[in-house]
Amino acid sequence: MRFKIALEYVGTRYSGWQKQKNSRTIQGEIISAVEKAFSRTRGDNKFIDLQGSGRTDAGVHAIEQIAHLDCETNLAPHILMLKLNDELPSDINILDIAKTTQSFHARHSAVSRQYLYRISRRRTAFEKKYVWWIKDELDSEVMGKCAELFVGRKDFASFSEPDEENKSTIVNVEMIELFEEDDLIIFRIKASHFLWKMVRRLTGVLAEAGRGNLSATEISMYLEKYSNNPSHYTAPPSGLFLEKVSY
Repeated sequence: MRFKIALEYVGTRYSGWQKQKNSRTIQGEIISAVEKAFSRTRGDNKFIDLQGSGRTDAGVHAIEQIAHLDCETNLAPHILMLKLNDELPSDINILDIAKTTQSFHARHSAVSRQYLYRISRRRTAFEKKYVWWIKDELDSEVMGKCAELFVGRKDFASFSEPDEENKSTIVNVEMIELFEEDDLIIFRIKASHFLWKMVRRLTGVLAEAGRGNLSATEISMYLEKYSNNPSHYTAPPSGLFLEKVSY
């Protein structure tokens, strides 16, 4: 039986999505919660497989992550959700569970993902875990114009780390937004898929442009020819959120 799961989490305490032997991860916590819930439910077997729409890095958050869960259970989806939330830590929360077909795959069935990054113009007592505070003055208009360079089908090799699961570095960026909201500069990006550290490097490069340290011409060159320079500008994970996955 396959279930589609929508969930949210604060990634601060975790080493990313993917289960690891010696680290706490989102996937690991959910699998553990399923096992605990099933140990209290007579008749459910031990076969459990959980796959996410993508692997968020250590410290990255999710407003809406999608996963699918394979297991055999007599529990109704809403009861299963209640039981899992009872077992999960407070910084991981299941939003919805529904039965789905075996043909649905959280990762392979997705047609696009959407991330947002939050940059704070001021020091904050409450939001430190959820923003990147930049002390320097930033020109958001310049940042917005540079962000437009990323729209379309481009080679983002300069903005990613090598990853065995993503042999091609070509990504189709469908939409970019950069706007201000109170003391925040918000960068939103929607694409077919994302490379490892891609959004954080794009954000870091835009921040350098906002500081006046990078020009649009230099950023264009990173798209035309591989450069290791963007790796030096990688933004911290604290401000990054997986916002939406579309199917």
